[in-house]
Amino acid sequence: MEDGPYKYIRDGNGIVRRVIRIGTRKSQLARIQTDSVAKKLQELYPDVILEIVAMSTIGDKILDTALSKIGEKNLFTKELENALERNEVDLVVHSLKDLPTALPEGFTIGAVLKRENPHDAVVLHPKNTGQTLDTLPEKSVIGTSSLRRAAQLKKRFPHLEFKDIRGNLNTRLKKLDEKDEFAAIILAAAGLHRMGWENRISQVLGPDECLYAVGQGALAVEVRARDQDILEMVSVLHDLDTVLRCIAERAFLRHLEGGCSVPVAVHTDVKDFKLYLTGAVYSLDGSESLMETMWTSITPASQVEEMVGEGVQHVGVTAHNVPGAAQDTAEKLGVDLATLLLSKGAKEILTMARQLNDAR
Repeated sequence: MEDGPYKYIRDGNGIVRRVIRIGTRKSQLARIQTDSVAKKLQELYPDVILEIVAMSTIGDKILDTALSKIGEKNLFTKELENALERNEVDLVVHSLKDLPTALPEGFTIGAVLKRENPHDAVVLHPKNTGQTLDTLPEKSVIGTSSLRRAAQLKKRFPHLEFKDIRGNLNTRLKKLDEKDEFAAIILAAAGLHRMGWENRISQVLGPDECLYAVGQGALAVEVRARDQDILEMVSVLHDLDTVLRCIAERAFLRHLEGGCSVPVAVHTDVKDFKLYLTGAVYSLDGSESLMETMWTSITPASQVEEMVGEGVQHVGVTAHNVPGAAQDTAEKLGVDLATLLLSKGAKEILTMARQLNDAR
């Protein structure tokens, strides 16, 4: 039965129960991620019935073009957001790095879950077992769909060549293993971990080798901003440190006006009530780059309980249970770091990178 945008069913005991419909991409990784969020919600709200609604997105359908060349900001989110707008689903689970820093009007990120390892990982062709990027032979071809990864690794490993590889994790691993086209591919460590494929990780790239993407390793739950009951329901999933780190990262990217068509990378940490943010921009070949680190103090939550954010969005994130002052501070850190890089010539580097990418 339907009541406005909401769905209810009568269970075997005759009790009417609310159905929460969760939207997700169809890929195996997306389903694993969505199932993990659904499991947490079911444990917290045992009286609610959860229903998974899977669908394909533009990014899932167009596999013969580099992500950076397609030109859509919401490659992996548009169809899911359309379903959310039509009240066909009540919330959507995304990889946070797929969500643009400016969401469509009426939507918000209602939860950012505790982050997995955000770093990138090297997966070798079986014939190269025991090697690293340093020891692979000259002209070895490395597969990656990310301009950010390629730009950093071209500079760090000039003896290697980099080539686009598209598809979900299963598809990319199959291309690696069954053909001799790639010596290795670069994937997010978080995705490999969630798939249970940690044994395929040959090397995790640290911040001295490759900074990661904004939001990488974190899951986000997107909801309609007007649905206060859903917002309250999912807000308990917020992880404080992850929220603050990702707000800073997203503010940095948004102020730079960056996206998947330009190489922008970050590294964040929360330590001793301080939030650290390293941000960098690169030319396509990695020959030009700017990198800076800034930090700010985060007041312990116990001292600012009365300053909890009430419905205020910070770069698309609504976190009722995270101190508003801390969110403000994290967002300012991202903006300040981006402003510093822009003052040193980041806009020129990114503009040239975007033009060269468009011309490829």
